[in-house]
Amino acid sequence: QVQLVESGGGLVQAGGSLRLSCAASGPTFSRRVMGWFRQAPGRGREFVATISWSGDNTAYADSVKGRFSISRDNFANTASLQMNSLRSEDTAIYYCAAAQVGRAYNPAGGVREAMYDYWGRGTPVSVSS
Repeated sequence: QVQLVESGGGLVQAGGSLRLSCAASGPTFSRRVMGWFRQAPGRGREFVATISWSGDNTAYADSVKGRFSISRDNFANTASLQMNSLRSEDTAIYYCAAAQVGRAYNPAGGVREAMYDYWGRGTPVSVSS
């Protein structure tokens, strides 16, 4: 079992930046694929980014490529999402997700919610234009 707690959301003007963090409990963080998803008002949850155990491999949704960057610190048990050049369409609740321990990184699979077994409660991001 792992618990995930997101932080760092807030209100920002278009063009601005935010850094989201996800704190994970338990000793197995370094062997879990991590992901970020988001859900905008009135829409389904969508993939944002995923990162492998070591952090050497990442994948992004086309809509955020070049603007967002996912990273992790396996000593601190945290995953982060640096969001730059924010747009109004980035407004959403952002969720951190963790896969089952030992599950291999797969950039194709990592975009699917079914890859992940644990979810945080989300942190809201609102971008004003």
